[in-house]
Formats: sequence, C-alpha cells, structure tokens
Amino acid sequence: MGGVVKMSDVAHEAGVSKMTVSNVINGRPGASEETRARVLAAVARLGYQVNATARRLRAGRSGAIGLLVPHLDGPYYAHLAARLDTLARARGHHVIIERTGASRDGEIAAISPERVRPYDGLVFSPVQLDTAEVSGAGIEVPVVLLGERRLAGPFDHVMMDNIGGAVLATTHLIERGSRRIALVGGRPDEGVDSMATLRTRGYRQAHAAAGVPVNERLVVDADSFTTRDGYEAVTRLHQAGVGFDGVFVLTDAAAMGVLRALADLGLRVPDDVQVVGFDNDDEGDYLVPRLTTVDPDNDSMAERIMELLLRRVDEGAPRVGDAVEVVTSARIVVRESTRPRT
Repeated sequence: MGGVVKMSDVAHEAGVSKMTVSNVINGRPGASEETRARVLAAVARLGYQVNATARRLRAGRSGAIGLLVPHLDGPYYAHLAARLDTLARARGHHVIIERTGASRDGEIAAISPERVRPYDGLVFSPVQLDTAEVSGAGIEVPVVLLGERRLAGPFDHVMMDNIGGAVLATTHLIERGSRRIALVGGRPDEGVDSMATLRTRGYRQAHAAAGVPVNERLVVDADSFTTRDGYEAVTRLHQAGVGFDGVFVLTDAAAMGVLRALADLGLRVPDDVQVVGFDNDDEGDYLVPRLTTVDPDNDSMAERIMELLLRRVDEGAPRVGDAVEVVTSARIVVRESTRPRT
C-alpha cells in the first residue's frame, strides 16, 4: 500500500470499525481477543503508526517506554524487546532498552529517578530487587514488572507459567517413554523463586505425579543457560557415566547446545534421547531435528504488558489494591526431537 497508512485503512483490512481500531491500539476494553488479534495483525501488515506527536505535546510526554532486562545475549529477551517495540510503535511510542546485567547494583542504577525521568512508563524485569525496593526508588512513572517471582505490591505484574510449563515438558517426555530424564539448568529450591527454581519445581512435580523417581545425578546446573552451557552440561553428564534417555532443557538456547552435544556423542534424537526445550524461540523450528518446546505464549505476554503499561500511562499509576497480576498459559509445541506417545 502506497502513501500514508490511515486508521481507516487498518479498519478496512481488519474488517472492523475505526472506533474498534482506536480502542485496540489505545488499549481500551471492549474488543474480543479474536478482534484484537485481527486488528494488531492488520497494523503490523500495513505498517500503521498513530500520529502521536500532537498528543504527546499536549500531555507533556516523550513517547519513550523504558525496557529494563537482565541481559540481551540470548534470544528470549531480544525477541521480547522486538515484540514490545512493534506494539509500542503501533500505538505511537518507542522502546528504549537497557541491560541491567542481573546485578543488584545494575538494577538500582537503572531505576534511579534521573535514569527513569525521560520515560512515559517502564517495563522492568527484576532479578535481585523486590517490590519494596522498587517502590522505594522514587519512580514517578507507571511500571509493569516482569519475571518469575510473585511480587506483591503496587505494580502491575506479568509472568509466564514456569511451573506449569515445566510440568508439561516433563510429562511429555514421560508419556513418550523416557524414565531417566536429565534436567539441564536445574537448581536447588531453597525457597527462592527464579526461572530455574520454578522450572525445576515443575520437573519434580511431573515425576511425582507419574510415580517416577528423580535421579538427583540427572539434575545438572548451568551457569547462564546459553548454547555453550547446554553443550557442556550434557557432555559432563555423559563423561560421568550417568545414563539418560530424555532431556528437559530450561531454555531453547541451551537446548541447541544439547542437540549438538548429543550428535557429537553419537546419540540419536529422538531414538536414543528425547529433548524438550522451553521458550519456543523461532530458531527451534530450524534445528536438526526440529526442537519440541514449551510455548509460554510470548505474543500474548507482550500484548498484555503493553496494554497494561499504556493504560497506566493514560490513567495514572495503580491505586493500592488496584494492581493487576497476569499469568500467561503454556502449551507444548511438538516437533521432531520427541517420539510419538507410547
């Protein structure tokens, strides 16, 4: 389509009214999930962007959304940032990304008033700080928290179902005949909620539900869940002489390394060893074999994050007791790295 794309063009493309398009791109209620998805798809296809300059000038806003994440060297946060930026631009905003390094000092510095001041709102994935510390930082813009822990407090919070997703992954392997399932990236619980401890908890719950004992030697730690970490974890396990016929890997990035290690060790996937990852990164569909994985509904998560944040930007920060907690659902995406159900 040539020329400037108008809201009426999006409405025609999606088969809805201009008012419905306006409601969707501004995060207002009233549209069904199916209609909202159709409008956002039309926005993406046509490259529509709202003319928000006058709106921002009237409201004294910058149009910038801050995204604070632990790291960007794996695909998950990079893909999340791309999704959020696409959604923000469709609504007349843009995303500025800052990496905290998952350190306490990095997180404190990133939410300092002088760093946050240029933003209209903030999406923050804390690893070290709790909500009391975030509340005490003096942030004067709306905040949506991401992460693994349930964080009671005055902020909207969007998280994935880490435990449920891990139960799905492990149960999938058990139902397909695996009984010695390695967990790459497993962590001791110790009462701390993190991505690794929650997914480890789900792995254990699935074993208990199926009446299959966990061999603790198969719970293998990994430093940072990179492709190299996955490769090295499985190589160490094999060298230690610990037999396994399935692997649940806590991230797809590490699962890529697991597949390479198994190939180097002469083990066939899925005939000798079945593999399931977590995150449903796009790259998994292009591996050999294609990776079975847990999809934590990343698209829905990004949409809810942006809807919540921009609603708070328009309406103000949540009142005490008004904060929203959203847990997205998980599902298994079955590909070639696991066998048919036995």
